[in-house]
Amino acid sequence: MTIYALSTGPGISGMAAIRISGKKAREVITKLTKGKFPSPRVATLKKINKINTNELIDQGLILWFPAPHSYTGEDMAEIHVHGSLAVIKAVQASISQIEDCRLAEPGEFTKIAFQNNKINILQAESIGDLISSETEIQRMQAINMMSGINSEKFNSWRNSLLKVLSHIEAKIDFPEEEINDQILKNIKKESEKVQSEIKKTLDDQKVGERIREGFKIAIVGPTNAGKSSLLNYLSKREAAIVSEKAGTTRDVIETHLNLDGLPVILSDTAGIRESKNEIENKGIKLAIKKAEDADLNIVVIEPKSVYFAAFLKDLISDKSILVINKSDLGIDNIVDEFKKYNPVFISIKNEKNIENLISKIKDKLKNKFVNADDILITRERHRQNLEQCVDHIENFKSKTELEDFDKAAEDLRLATRNLGMIVGKVDVEEILGSIFSEFCIGK
Repeated sequence: MTIYALSTGPGISGMAAIRISGKKAREVITKLTKGKFPSPRVATLKKINKINTNELIDQGLILWFPAPHSYTGEDMAEIHVHGSLAVIKAVQASISQIEDCRLAEPGEFTKIAFQNNKINILQAESIGDLISSETEIQRMQAINMMSGINSEKFNSWRNSLLKVLSHIEAKIDFPEEEINDQILKNIKKESEKVQSEIKKTLDDQKVGERIREGFKIAIVGPTNAGKSSLLNYLSKREAAIVSEKAGTTRDVIETHLNLDGLPVILSDTAGIRESKNEIENKGIKLAIKKAEDADLNIVVIEPKSVYFAAFLKDLISDKSILVINKSDLGIDNIVDEFKKYNPVFISIKNEKNIENLISKIKDKLKNKFVNADDILITRERHRQNLEQCVDHIENFKSKTELEDFDKAAEDLRLATRNLGMIVGKVDVEEILGSIFSEFCIGK
């Protein structure tokens, strides 16, 4: 089946690219255009006509990528036309008239590329991350993944474990042969080395996931302290309703920001106070839960909310910034009381000192999360597979000590499988290949 789809964004634009992949890709170009067929990888200006007629749709560029030297590994073409909705619709309607041609499903071009071994799963994921990246740090992380650095590391660990497994498999196949002490030492050393490196990778504060999804910042504090006003100021829009009436915010309001290149999910929460209102109390519980889950809390109070000081003991931590808003109302009587928390005094109404707050937020995030040089984990599935791999290696080590090689081998197979699942490479035949090269089975 040959697939086609609009690869550029929908809507009116200067140009649009329609991508085709499959056995009928050449036929599509032949039927839509006349004259000499385009040379591979050379942009060729052509008149694009409706199928079986001379009616001109548009004039555009044709790019031809014969298999296997294409993104998908199949015969592939791109039609670049003007970005008119009518032009795009007419081109796609003509393609649909050709037998065995259909609209592509979401991500299907990349899926075919993976199935044809043009990319691995990590690279496929990174393509999606790159397309959806909104900040520089997200773009850089996606590019690093696309380069294959992550894949090389995961495959390196996997190959090390496969080599260890080949020794264990040889012992199982030839039980009369003894594994000498040096090989046993090497088995232990190599498995522990891989386990140690994976554990170190797991101890990364989930930096990769936070960069990909956005750093979570919760604005918390008592009612009428200016939390919603701060959200609106940072968002540069009226994202939350602001009112002098206490308890206006009942639910969590979220907005996505690009804070000097850092992706941020900023949450405004219900004001924390004692209330008999059932709905407001649910909002307060959500606020406290949001604060617990956040990467950073901005605790906003104002000079009149000194009663809130007792609650600060539970809320202020190394992941918090204390903000005292409405400083224009006078702060002399509370400076000493809150000095130990190193607060930032601001006035949202007068736009006073907010830049200092923004600078402090950025410093907090950068110091806590963006010091990692080599980010290997960017999704929860990577983390889960690595955690399971560590557990299987631990089981393998304990069973090897007892010389229960049959069960130890199974634990190691599971460990290598977990690593293989990360990059989409699970092939037991590799174990046999390692045995043949290492032990000369036929001798």
